[in-house]
Amino acid sequence: MSRDSYEVVLLPGDGTGPEVVAEARKVLEAAGENSAVKLRFSPVQGGAQYYAKHGSEWEPGGREKVEKGDAILLGAVGWPGVMRPDGNIAGYELVLGLRFGLDLYANVRPCKLYPGVLHRLGKEYSQVWKPENVDMIIFRENTEGLYVPAHGELTRGGATEVTVDTRIITQKGAERIIRRAFETAKARTRGAPEDGVRRVTCVDKSNVLRGCQFFRATFDRVAQEYPELERDYAYVDAFGQWLVRNPEHFNVVVTTNMFGDIVTDLASVLQGGMGFAAGGNVGDRFGMFEPVHGSAPKYAGLNKVNPFATFEASVMLLEWLADQHHDPRLHVQARRVQSAMEKVLAAGSARTYDQGGHATTSDAGDAVAAAVRAVA
Repeated sequence: MSRDSYEVVLLPGDGTGPEVVAEARKVLEAAGENSAVKLRFSPVQGGAQYYAKHGSEWEPGGREKVEKGDAILLGAVGWPGVMRPDGNIAGYELVLGLRFGLDLYANVRPCKLYPGVLHRLGKEYSQVWKPENVDMIIFRENTEGLYVPAHGELTRGGATEVTVDTRIITQKGAERIIRRAFETAKARTRGAPEDGVRRVTCVDKSNVLRGCQFFRATFDRVAQEYPELERDYAYVDAFGQWLVRNPEHFNVVVTTNMFGDIVTDLASVLQGGMGFAAGGNVGDRFGMFEPVHGSAPKYAGLNKVNPFATFEASVMLLEWLADQHHDPRLHVQARRVQSAMEKVLAAGSARTYDQGGHATTSDAGDAVAAAVRAVA
């Protein structure tokens, strides 16, 4: 049911996180101008730097505030040398804690190259891939696999002799991420860039690993419910080179947790780098959206990093809220931000250091916010 306003919880986090979240808020506020529906923003402090100062990963009542919101925008988590006594990074509760606690089982990573975005290979900036050839969505299972807390070590006499990490693949986990991938491919109006075919590619290592054999069998079973979609397969090692050699073949991709963690960062190269890579952590009730570049400590406070990944995450947030609440007004706001990003990037007027330019983080935010206001 649509409403007059929705609450977005802001988790700025660590390092450059507060900088890019501030610019995203600026853009989102511009998108809501002259609209009958508004976003309300509720900042919540937490993360590794907060932990170093206060001994807690959240401000008082922070977790409860998150659960009361309609959507979450996360900046970044992590700071060098700040760890919890259990060996996990400080800020764990803002990332993996929310992932498991809110059952955000689908990690959604769009990989789209915008006109005007350059690639850096070596020391050169150029247009390696054509924008019309890069447009896919990668679904990564987000709550099991090697990220399940089934780890251990054998330590004797102060020396660690053996460590064990156990990968868990369940029917529930595999089926729901695979089904979400097929549903997304079904809903997409366009297929793969090379031929327009709506296909879903299963990425695994089923020639060796039993968990992957189970994942692929589940993929085949779910695929039978979608005869209008083409099923496709790739072993993860081969997929790594096909991804960068023939990105135009891929439309929707689905894979397990650790494999997805790796190949989505590789896919960011196709987009122009991590400064353009956004992700959604989505469940049936909650959605958390973020740039995936991390806290970038060496750039913190310099007003230097690329905020476009956070703008893309903001588009994802608006679209998810619109679908969740059946509110087309939020789709309109999402399209305004998307269109503004496209215009600014095509003009090359807000290139940050990672694109060989000199624009600051706030320069990029100002440019996109102004472009949003200019969009009819």
